[in-house]
Amino acid sequence: MPSLKVMGPLLLALLAALPIGAALWAVGAQMLDATAWQALWVDPQTWRAWGMTLWTGLASTALAWITVKHVLASGFIRQQLGRWLSLLPALLATPHAAMAIGLVLWLSPSGWALRLASPGLTGFDSPPPWFTTQDPWGLGLILVLWLKEVPFLLWVAATQMQREDLRRRWQAESALAQTLGRTPAQAFAQIIWPQLAPRLRWPLLAVLVYGLTVVDMALIIGPATPPTLAVLAWQWLSDADLLTQSQGVAAAGWLTGTVLVGGVLAGRLVGAALSRRMLGHGKRLKVAWAAFLPKPGCVGVWPPNVVWTLILTTYAAVWFALTVGSVSGVWPFPQVWPELWTLSAWQQVASSAYTVWTTLGLGVASASVCLLWSVAWLELAPRRWQQAMQPWFLLPLVLPSVLWVVGLYSLALHTRLEGQWLGLSLAHAVMVLPYVLLALVPAYQAVDPRQAALVASLGHGRWVYLWRVKWPLLKRAIASAWAVGFAVSVAQYLPTLYVGAGRFATVTTEAVTLAAGAQRSLMSAYAALQMLLPIAAFALAAWLGRPRRFEKIAPMKATP
Repeated sequence: MPSLKVMGPLLLALLAALPIGAALWAVGAQMLDATAWQALWVDPQTWRAWGMTLWTGLASTALAWITVKHVLASGFIRQQLGRWLSLLPALLATPHAAMAIGLVLWLSPSGWALRLASPGLTGFDSPPPWFTTQDPWGLGLILVLWLKEVPFLLWVAATQMQREDLRRRWQAESALAQTLGRTPAQAFAQIIWPQLAPRLRWPLLAVLVYGLTVVDMALIIGPATPPTLAVLAWQWLSDADLLTQSQGVAAAGWLTGTVLVGGVLAGRLVGAALSRRMLGHGKRLKVAWAAFLPKPGCVGVWPPNVVWTLILTTYAAVWFALTVGSVSGVWPFPQVWPELWTLSAWQQVASSAYTVWTTLGLGVASASVCLLWSVAWLELAPRRWQQAMQPWFLLPLVLPSVLWVVGLYSLALHTRLEGQWLGLSLAHAVMVLPYVLLALVPAYQAVDPRQAALVASLGHGRWVYLWRVKWPLLKRAIASAWAVGFAVSVAQYLPTLYVGAGRFATVTTEAVTLAAGAQRSLMSAYAALQMLLPIAAFALAAWLGRPRRFEKIAPMKATP
């Protein structure tokens, strides 16, 4: 009979693997329709949408990767990384849709940026017919993706760089490299970055996947002619015609193939960039790499704080625009400030309290379930099981959301959970689990295993070690992982739309729907609320994770 040490991890693995596998099986069965694939190939929109998808996804990912490298280099060299990244929770808590709506308020033809310059500098008395948003080149989408993915990669990198063992080792190695004649920037590029970058491959793949498959942000800020392939698949899946729906499933399958090929190529490029030749051991590559390094004697890779300050300023401008927009009334162009200030938008939000409570309930339930599962899995499963199953559990992170929507919706139909709160919360949990697990794994790996032996030598059991030593040390990481899960749940758009069958409205679905209309104040209010809920979750996590926040625990004594 299998022992409890085997049955516990096995049940936990099945608990998470079965919904993921069932959703993949359901969508895989629908992809075998040859007629749908033929219709996909001959549709004139397909190839243009695919090209736009590749352009926006690859460009935003490359920009985010380069930016993260240089911000980390400057922060590590100046020993200011911890202070710089202290604002990361607020940046992470800003949902993608809210960020896109805030930028639309600034960059649209009737937005704040043109109001500040009109009519004095531009001579415009009415909004010009410019493609500043919904532009056919996808520049607005690239900008929003870059602004949102840089904080995510920085947060994942910070979980590695702030580990005590890695931090001390890398500081010692950097100091040793400088004694051998390297500049601080060269020491980071040739010693620290090659060790850090491989740890960011899964997050980088997640960034690439999101850039290639995002729907809500693309609906808000464009492009529209042509749209991206993910938006096109969403439009086809929403059609009443069964053949058109099958064409949408085929588009989701093609998008999945694009993601898999792009992920393999991205992994190979990262590996090549970290090879010895790319680090300056080849003559020609030395010249190329030197363009990213400062002159001898310089400290930073880019001028200090410029990129990070630009990102922080943009986020502050978005928050300000959402705040002002949510209380604005009559606001003719080109006036900088509204003629009328009103709280009517917030009163409408308050009158739809069911929407807010639905968002809170889904976020708390999915984040809590995923946190409990992740802690149990990391505690009970052997390390080799964790390494073997981690790619499977991270699949929702690296496969298109439109693919998961098709699978989860089919699964909900077969289990009669479509349009039910339980089915919707489980769909959210499937999407939240990879983020919570990704947030907890580095913290668990940093725990010194000798602590358990020390507690055991004092005559105490495993539960005493967990409750009084290990989990108090991981309190901050556990609280942060829950906040991340809550923020991911709040931002879910497609699962809420499909699995909820239109019966459940959340602040995200309301904000995206209103973004297509002309109700600026109500759209801004819902976007601001979509941002405030995760910020409150991160603030709660920071409060709970404070060291020695609760009363001091009596020291452990050896049992006789």
